[in-house]
Amino acid sequence: MLLSGLTVLVVEDVFMLAEDLSDQLTQAGCTVIGPAPTVAEALQRIEGVALNGAVLDVNLRGEPSFPLAEHLALGNVPFIFLTGYDSVTVFPDKFRDAPKLTKPVNYNVLVEAVSRFRGSAASG
Repeated sequence: MLLSGLTVLVVEDVFMLAEDLSDQLTQAGCTVIGPAPTVAEALQRIEGVALNGAVLDVNLRGEPSFPLAEHLALGNVPFIFLTGYDSVTVFPDKFRDAPKLTKPVNYNVLVEAVSRFRGSAASG
């Protein structure tokens, strides 16, 4: 399987989309943490977990996921933003160049993007 061995956090507040993303990643071989609908729940779920990467919805019912992205960046955990926004001005400067996927996400595009986590993960 393409993503076998990767542990990926999914943060998405729309239940059906969260389930769909999780199912797609699981089918591709990932171990999925979540889905978590809020930054606080995501932080709880990843406590003590060795993540290879994360897929983050930008807007969680009005709460931006940028604090979670900062937390992941501090731990050198790669992430991809999911967004319905076309404008980069929604993103803080430090995240303007972060990888982004536009919703709805095509399965092949998602798998390709998440497969890049493998190159970013610390070998161990």
